[in-house]
Amino acid sequence: MQNKHSLTAEEQSKVINRLRRLEGQVRGLQKMISDDRSCQDILTLLSGVRSALDSTADIILENYLDTCRADFMSGQGSVEEIISAVKLARG
Repeated sequence: MQNKHSLTAEEQSKVINRLRRLEGQVRGLQKMISDDRSCQDILTLLSGVRSALDSTADIILENYLDTCRADFMSGQGSVEEIISAVKLARG
């Protein structure tokens, strides 16, 4: 059963692909540390990972806000729920 705030199949595919790339980047970070790569190189990749996580969270948050807008239009929306979701997405 699909939750009313669930991602569509297309969005799920996008998010899963992004997470798989991130998984590879995190493994790359581990290898960089094991290989004693420069701190600059490691920090550069860490910055990219952080950015990729944020953009992945944006996809999920946008979907959530779209469904919340529908909830508000039907008189069932919760401002507190939206604020909580935004805070979670922003860390």
